[in-house]
Amino acid sequence: MSAVKSLAEVVLVVEDMERSLSFYRDVLGLSVISPPGLSATFLRIGAPGRGVPQQIVLVPRSAPSSAERARVLHHIGLEVAPEDFESERARLQTQGFALRTGQHPFMPVDAFYLDDPDGNEIEIATWRGQ
Repeated sequence: MSAVKSLAEVVLVVEDMERSLSFYRDVLGLSVISPPGLSATFLRIGAPGRGVPQQIVLVPRSAPSSAERARVLHHIGLEVAPEDFESERARLQTQGFALRTGQHPFMPVDAFYLDDPDGNEIEIATWRGQ
C-alpha cells in the first residue's frame, strides 16, 4: 500500500513568468514563498502549516528540447510522512522504477523522482523539518 498522504506541488512550465506570476499571485491570491533570485517561483496554496506546503511552482521555459516543447506540466509532487520515505523508495524500486534524487533549492525537503508510464515526472517528497 502506498504511503502518499497529500499533493505537495504541481510544477508548470510557463512561457511568460511575469504574466503567470501575476495570475497566480494577484488574481488567485497565492503567496510567493521562494526567495528572490531563483529561476523558479514557488507559490503556497492556503495557510502555512506543518510539512510540505501545497504549492504551484512556475518554471520558465528556456531552450526547450524537442520533448519539452509541447510539455507544460513539469512534474507533480506527492508527500509522504518522514517515517514512510525510505520504505516508499524501496517499494517503488522493488516494482522496477528507476528512481532519481534531487535537492530542493530552499526548503528542508528530501525527495526522489520517477516517471509514470506516459513519461510524466512524479516527485515523492517528505518534510525533514528545520
